[in-house]
Amino acid sequence: MIGILVILLALGALIYFAYRGLSLLLLAPAMAMLAVLFAEGGPLLASYTQIFMQATGGFIIQYFPLFLLGAVFGKLMEASGSARVLADGIIRGLGPSRAILAVILSCAAMTYGGVSLFVVAFAVWPIASALFREADLPRMLIPATIALGAFTFTMTALPGTPAIQNAIPMPYFGTTPFAAPGLGLITGALMLGLGWGWLEYRARALGPGYGDLSEIDPEPETGDAPGLAVAAAPLLLVLALNLGFTFLVIPAMDTGYLALPEFGATDADALRGVWSIIAALTLASLALVGMNWRRLATGLSETLDDGARNALKPIFNTASLVGFGAVIASLSAFGLIRDWVVTIGGDNPLISLAVGTSLLAGMTGSASGGMSIALSTLGETYLAMGQAAGVSPDLLHRVTAVATGGLDALPHNGAVITLLTICGLTHREAYRDIFVVAVAIPVVALVVLVVSGTMLGSF
Repeated sequence: MIGILVILLALGALIYFAYRGLSLLLLAPAMAMLAVLFAEGGPLLASYTQIFMQATGGFIIQYFPLFLLGAVFGKLMEASGSARVLADGIIRGLGPSRAILAVILSCAAMTYGGVSLFVVAFAVWPIASALFREADLPRMLIPATIALGAFTFTMTALPGTPAIQNAIPMPYFGTTPFAAPGLGLITGALMLGLGWGWLEYRARALGPGYGDLSEIDPEPETGDAPGLAVAAAPLLLVLALNLGFTFLVIPAMDTGYLALPEFGATDADALRGVWSIIAALTLASLALVGMNWRRLATGLSETLDDGARNALKPIFNTASLVGFGAVIASLSAFGLIRDWVVTIGGDNPLISLAVGTSLLAGMTGSASGGMSIALSTLGETYLAMGQAAGVSPDLLHRVTAVATGGLDALPHNGAVITLLTICGLTHREAYRDIFVVAVAIPVVALVVLVVSGTMLGSF
């Protein structure tokens, strides 16, 4: 019992100090070593170099290309003006009478096309602010509107999304980005419909009035920018190329060499999901540069450097959480927690998987971090449970992804804090609606997904 208490205290301290702004690069190993010291008095240096760093490094080796290419692609979209044009085109196309839906869809289009949610928030905020003023809607709803489009269904539910949350389960379950497409579409539609309905209800309940202007409330930027078709083309390319490489190109390749030890003694089915996203983002980035060469040429080197730097903090933060999870999993007390978690839901592994992943995402304040801890410690267990219960790996993948997209958006989440900062609002002013659309509704959608998957299987 003392060991379990130490683990819970280590997690609690990780949450508290992360919320206070301390770097996860320092927090994660420190809390992990304290857990080792007080739970078992184990070897600290060996736990750090042989467990923490091995798990951290393994995650970086596996997923760094996805973080890097995603960040570079997002930066190119931003620097070329494509992100602003796409957001403005969708928002202006639907008009002030559909301001809330327009902002949601503009965020969704970009995140589903591979643009970082942070880039989306910065690109959409100025346009959303102007449109909400024009429609006389409360500015306090802007963060929740952006969050619904960027943090929810396009991140976890829609099949084919290049989001890292959709990529991490692939090596564990041998799946592709398009796992359980039918259930993913249903779950995504539920999040979108309920979230949009809530925001429209809140707009009516609050009544007209944008509120007091903040000194950060900007006018949308103007200047040289591509046309709407050119701005949207790279996003469509990501989706089309991802689909093509997943189901056509890679399956047709001669990949027998992957069975050799120097290539990891694996096969194409275990790698095609990650390979497809790498290829799609690379080719779409090259196409983006080609279509916007005049706009990007003079500052291309700086843009690429900025994109590469933008990838470092997210991947090292997430990898540090993976290392923390690996150390915790090595403690004997964790066996008791694992045995309890896997018994939730009885013979239905989907319930245990959903609950365990959701709790870890909430504890860490990170969808990718919570998922990585859950799968690195229990991934093989859940796969075996799924096989024994006749549950498709595709369904395990989709439940895992959706489960990370609810409790992760609690107040200490970094994306939530960044979004509120961009919009110049506080938790007190705007978090209630973020909670409903990014926490409560995704949890409801997760329940529907688990029930539907249990009854219908994967489709």
